[in-house]
Amino acid sequence: MSAAEPGIGRTAALSAERLVRQPIIVALALITALLVAGELLSPGFASGEQILRLLIVAALLGIVAAGQNLVILGGREGIDLSVGGVVSLSAIVAGNIMNGTDAGIVPAILACVAIGGLFGLINGVGVTLLRIPPLVMTLGMLGVLQGLLVVVRQGIPSGNAAPALSGFVTQPFLLGLPGIIWLWIAIGAFMAFLLRRTVFGHRIYAIGSNEHAAAMAGVPVRLMRVSLFILSGMFAAIAGICLLGYSGQSFANVGEQYMLPSIIAVVFGGTPLSGGKGGYTGTMAGAVLLVILQSILTTINIDEAGRQIVFGATLLVLMLFYGRGRAMRG
Repeated sequence: MSAAEPGIGRTAALSAERLVRQPIIVALALITALLVAGELLSPGFASGEQILRLLIVAALLGIVAAGQNLVILGGREGIDLSVGGVVSLSAIVAGNIMNGTDAGIVPAILACVAIGGLFGLINGVGVTLLRIPPLVMTLGMLGVLQGLLVVVRQGIPSGNAAPALSGFVTQPFLLGLPGIIWLWIAIGAFMAFLLRRTVFGHRIYAIGSNEHAAAMAGVPVRLMRVSLFILSGMFAAIAGICLLGYSGQSFANVGEQYMLPSIIAVVFGGTPLSGGKGGYTGTMAGAVLLVILQSILTTINIDEAGRQIVFGATLLVLMLFYGRGRAMRG
């Protein structure tokens, strides 16, 4: 063996190690493995029709995770636990405004996005001006939203989706794909442009990496952080409207299922909870992965409590695997 061969071997090993450490590569590999496992457990699991249904559900989660991604990228242990409440409230408000008619779609969208932005604004003000930790502030807001849902609807289903909205979410729209998948693709393109090609996006990474240095460089840190929470609320509201179209009817607390998975999808996509690094492409892959995992757990008759345990354990494993703070930035 020549002297160059060991060096080539070490280089190949290092390249393979770096490849494995790429979250998007890991996610795609696991997606493939889970689809194969699902097919073995339940023939037809990996069929084109089933995959399309899984992508619709993943799009709903991915839209929520878009806002979560922005808040987490902003650093300072930023996290938004109120997204589930915003999703639920938006679905109920949209259902009551539409009430089964297409004429109510535009007013419902405007009202829900405004509501989501308002609650995001309150979260942002609480975190920046009142200096309440994001975890505490958004958890408290979730409690407020849950109480508001009980007061407004008392847990009773109310309102129906407009036929056009249901068709957009569940029926082929373009090239055989439902409109919600195209919407998700558009959001992915928007996020990529926002984060990589705009001053706003560069400032997000700056405050997530080092808030003090960003402030010294003239970045309006407080305004930026408030803006991120507003965007998170607005994305959650959009997801709530789409969820209404998917289910056809609104239910109280229907959005609770998105709180923990939206965080896991972001972390799995390579964005550490300490912020400052990552992007939305990996988050999209993480959303698909989690939906496939949830479908497999349902296939083997794991109840909701069991699924939450699995999701919580998954988040802990991801934190250990990818590391936090300086380790992630290294």
